[in-house]
Amino acid sequence: MEDLNTTRVRQHKVVLTDRGICNITGVCDVLSFDVAEVLLETEQGMLMIKGSDLHVSRLMLDKGEVDVDGKIDSFTYSENTGYGGKGESLFSRLFK
Repeated sequence: MEDLNTTRVRQHKVVLTDRGICNITGVCDVLSFDVAEVLLETEQGMLMIKGSDLHVSRLMLDKGEVDVDGKIDSFTYSENTGYGGKGESLFSRLFK
């Protein structure tokens, strides 16, 4: 019997409610976050969330789930390529 939990590719979904609560699935890693910006590595590429008073309210990387609260102004995707491998630092990924 095949274990479905061992599958590495997860469905990526972003659910935004009233520009204040964002539930995201398919998250591989949280690269950085502060009150103005959250940078996530997802199954569909890098996702940058910009806004104000942002907080990562729930983080479950084993399930690939992240919840972000605050005033959300924008979502920006970019491709995974060019950000390097898992062993590299955040700065080396950003400045390639």
